[in-house]
Amino acid sequence: MASANTFSSSEPNRDSPIPSTYNSLTDEARDDVSDKLAASIPVIDFSLLTSDDPLIHTKTVHELGKACAEWGFFMLTNHGIPENVIEDVMNKSHEFHDMPLEEREEFADKGPFSPIKYGTNVFPNAEKVHYWRDYLRVITSPEFNFPHKPPGFKELAFEYTRKIRTVARKVLEGISESLGLESNNIIESTCFDSGFQLFAVNLYPSCPQPELVLGMPPHSDHGYLTFLTQNGIGGLQVKHDGKWVNANPLPNSLIVNIGDQLEVVSNGRYKSVFHRAVLNNRETRISVVVNNGPALDTEVGPAPKLLVKEKPLFKSIKYQDYLKIKHQSSGLVDIRLDA
Repeated sequence: MASANTFSSSEPNRDSPIPSTYNSLTDEARDDVSDKLAASIPVIDFSLLTSDDPLIHTKTVHELGKACAEWGFFMLTNHGIPENVIEDVMNKSHEFHDMPLEEREEFADKGPFSPIKYGTNVFPNAEKVHYWRDYLRVITSPEFNFPHKPPGFKELAFEYTRKIRTVARKVLEGISESLGLESNNIIESTCFDSGFQLFAVNLYPSCPQPELVLGMPPHSDHGYLTFLTQNGIGGLQVKHDGKWVNANPLPNSLIVNIGDQLEVVSNGRYKSVFHRAVLNNRETRISVVVNNGPALDTEVGPAPKLLVKEKPLFKSIKYQDYLKIKHQSSGLVDIRLDA
C-alpha cells in the first residue's frame, strides 16, 4: 500500500504521533459538521433527465437547476455506466497504488501541466502543510494520456472517461436549459466537445490521528462538472449553509459537483461548491475523479444571453490562464468584477 506522503522526506511513522506539519484540521472545522443535512443532498435521475417525455424531462431539468442553485452538488443515479466498469476502474486504481514505489516513481510529478503525474500534496501550501494522500492525475482530453501499467488500466480508463464525457455532456445540456438557454449553448460556445478533461485517483490511507489531519483541504474545482466515485469508504464532505456535510453516495451513483467555470457561465446563479476529504483510522479510501471543462484556449465569461436582464458578475478569462492562476494561488481565484 502507498504511504501517505510518498515523496516527502518527513513521512510520518504510522505508529507514532502525527508530525506538526500534518496538523491541518482546526478545532472549528472539526465541530462544524451536520449529519442532519446529509439526508437533503439532491438526487438527480439521469434516465429522467434524458427522457423523451417532455413533461418528465422538464420536471427533471427544474430539479437539476434547483440542485445547482442550492447545493452546487448532487448524486446522479441511473447514469447508464455499467457497475462492473466502475468496479474495474476502482480495482485497477488500487492496483496502481499497490505497485512497488520504484514503478510508480516513473510517473513522478514533474510540474503542474505534466500530462501524467503521481505524487502527493499538489496544493501551493503543501510545503508548509502536508495532506494524507497519494494521487495519480492524468490529462485525458483533448489528448488521451495514461500510464502503461498496471496492464489493462489504460484501456479501462479510456472507456470510463469517454462514458463520463457523454454523461457530462447531457447533464450540461440540462443545466443550460435550466438557465433558460438553448441546450447546446454552453457546449458550443466554449468548445466542450474538444475540452479539457482530468482523470484523478486519490488514495487516503488509514490515519492514526484522523482528528488532526485532512486528506485534502477545502477547495473548489475548476471546470464545469466533476464526477466522483469511491470504494465504499466515506470521507468526502461538502460545504452547505455554512456547515460541512458528509456526502455518502447512493449505491452505483456518481457524485457530481459544480466547478468554477460553470459558476462564471451562469453569472453566479450556480455556485462552485467547496469540499474536502477527511480521514479515518480503520480503512483506506480511494476516490476516482473525472473533471470536465471547456477547451483550454476558450475565453470563459457569463453567458451573453443571461446579461440581457442582469449585469455581469465575473470577468472573462481564458480557461488555461485561469488554471495557471488557480495553481499558484492556493486554489482560490477571485475574478468577480467587484473584486
